[in-house]
Formats: sequence, structure tokens, C-alpha cells
Amino acid sequence: MTRTLWVDEKAHAAECARFDAHVVRGPATEDCAIWVGAIGGDGYGRFYVYRGDVGICVRPNRYALARSTGVPLASTVLALHQCDTPLCVKVCPPSAWPQHVVAGTQRDNMRRMAQMRRGGGRRVVPAFGLAQRRAKSLALRDALLTHGWDRQAVEAARLGDELTLW
Repeated sequence: MTRTLWVDEKAHAAECARFDAHVVRGPATEDCAIWVGAIGGDGYGRFYVYRGDVGICVRPNRYALARSTGVPLASTVLALHQCDTPLCVKVCPPSAWPQHVVAGTQRDNMRRMAQMRRGGGRRVVPAFGLAQRRAKSLALRDALLTHGWDRQAVEAARLGDELTLW
């Protein structure tokens, strides 16, 4: 269940510092910022926060988006990955290119899935299952924790066993 999420740099300073400790940022402006904390069975990150006496699990990309706005992020607003990296938490201004994590709706998410030929009808390009996405996310996290931001290791983990044309 997605809830309204508010992250304030001052009110949640310790939480923000804990979040930042789990992020590895690429050196180039176009690089992702990768979550290297907990990863769920679906290959997306997990971050635990407390609001009052209630602990909740949020996706790090949603936390990063809420943090970047400074205002409560409505439950209907999703944090979508334009970069197609499930562990990316980099939020850029709308004018930046490339985009990484952006605000969107479920409709936007479904439209993007269709454009990328993942789900939603005929499968022209086979979609990766949850296990494969999780394996790639774990490989990416492990590469970053082992080597830091080593471009070759990052790209090898992102590609996994996908065939390329180059």
C-alpha cells in the first residue's frame, strides 16, 4: 500500500543521513545514484522509516522523490524510473537530461511499460521475471560495494546475461 510520504531535511535529518549512507553516486552527471541497501524480492530497494510510532517500508526511489520536493508526496504519485534502473534514486530537475527518477501516475507507468515492451499485451521482447530483476539488482549492488563506481563492473552488472549488438 502506497501512503502519503513527507521527508523534510531538518525534521528527518538522521533518517536522511542513514539514507545517504546507502547510496553510491556515479561520477558523471548522467550517471545514476544507486541504492545499495536492502533489496526486496522484486529487485527494487527497501528503506524503513518511522512516522510517529509506526514503521513503514518505502521504496528508496519514492523516498528520494519525496525528499526532493520538500512537501508531502501524495499516495497517487509514483516515483518512476526513466533510466530503467530499479535501484536508481537520482532525482533531477525536469530540464535535466537524462532523467532518472520522476513523478508520475500509474497510467504513466503503464504507458512507459508498453513503450519499453514490458507487459501489457503481446510480448515482442521477453520480459524479465522478478527473480531475474532481483538477481541483476543484487549483482549491481554487489559490484558497487566491491569496486565502488567502476564503470565496467556497473555496466556488466546492469547487462547481466543480455545480448548486445556491440
